[in-house]
Order: sequence, then structure tokens, then C-alpha cells
Amino acid sequence: MNNSRKLLLVEFWIPIFICFSIIILFENDLLLTGGWIENKVPEYYVAMAMELITIILIPLSLRLFKFGFVKRQLSSSPSRALSTWGTVRLCMLTVPMMVNCGLYYMFMNVAFGYMGIIGVLCLCFVYPSKDRCQMETSEK
Repeated sequence: MNNSRKLLLVEFWIPIFICFSIIILFENDLLLTGGWIENKVPEYYVAMAMELITIILIPLSLRLFKFGFVKRQLSSSPSRALSTWGTVRLCMLTVPMMVNCGLYYMFMNVAFGYMGIIGVLCLCFVYPSKDRCQMETSEK
């Protein structure tokens, strides 16, 4: 279980570091901001897609460990299932967060920035602390 927790902690912090790196690179003009700002039609479609993805994946990831098949796996093989489903849950939150962070600077559309901030805030609810990992695997 401790190895699973360490893996989840790495998977938790690396995307946050990547987002901060993206922000630093764009804010210091090392990368060109607003490179796609003139493409309004693709911006609309990308914004709609990212809004749908974000709206669907956030509640799904927060409720993932309540599904019956996930609960059964967590009770039968806790360490392995925690690694697998914890990774899936973190990916459901962090991938859209990182994409939204990059798209914000490419389109300079605040909707992407807000969705990225929402993703970061949702990560607070799935931080892989020792107590959370024990609670989710029913190991005490």
C-alpha cells in the first residue's frame, strides 16, 4: 500500500509541476502567447469539447471509488487496485487540467484558464494521503 501511495503522490505532483512550467514559460515570453488567437471557429469547437470533457470527467472521477466494480477490486486486491484506479482518477483530473492550461495561453481565452483552475481545485479532494488511501481500500 505504501508503494501505491508513493506512485499516486508522484502522479499527483508531476502534472501540477508541468502546469507551473507552462505558466512560467508563457509568462516570461519564452513561448509565444496567443498563437492561435485568430482562429475563432476552431477555438469555439475546442472550448466546447474541453467544457464537455471537464464537466463529465470531474464528477465521474470524484465518484469513481463508489462504483461497485471498483469497490470490489479495492476490497479483493487493495494495493493493486488502488494504484490502478487511483491513476485513472488522477488522469481524469490532471490531463484536462494540463490541456486547459496550454490552451489558455494558445487562445488567450479565460474559459480555459477557469477550467484549469477548477481542475486544480478538484485535485484537493483526491490528494493521496495515508488516511485517504487506507479509507478507500478499507485497510486499517
